[in-house]
Amino acid sequence: MKKVEHIIVAVNHAVVAGLLAITFAIVFMNVVGRYGFGISFSWVEEAARHLMILASFCGAGLALREGRLVTIGIVSDMLPERFSVMLRWAVVLVMFAFMVVMCWLGVQFVQFGWNKETMATGIPRGIPYMSIPIGCGLFLIQLCFFAKRFVARDFEYDAGTPPTGEAS
Repeated sequence: MKKVEHIIVAVNHAVVAGLLAITFAIVFMNVVGRYGFGISFSWVEEAARHLMILASFCGAGLALREGRLVTIGIVSDMLPERFSVMLRWAVVLVMFAFMVVMCWLGVQFVQFGWNKETMATGIPRGIPYMSIPIGCGLFLIQLCFFAKRFVARDFEYDAGTPPTGEAS
């Protein structure tokens, strides 16, 4: 199971990195084209926006693993350990329920927007709307693998840096 989790995390990292790289490339290309050659592509702004939204949704599960999601820990810290653990499990259940609902509503949103076209690219709006169920589904997968460690506050830090930016 650890190997499957490792593969999912690695693929998720690669997807987010790829989306951000593509976004950078098309925006850079458009800036160079506009200011260097007087040529601008109308679809770049829309595509970059959709790619950034997809990257944000896909990266939410990774942010959870690294302890980079906003939390209010003072209540949990003030409670006795037993109640603190119960509260953190309740938070996991709320996150899970919220993401299940978001995933389901995201699918409904995709279906609703499928017959409408985006302004610049002319693709069905359901395609960029797929960011919601894809990102929420990835978050749910990450949460299932990471819930026990989330409760234990055993976060993974990127490059050894705590999420607050403080030295470890």
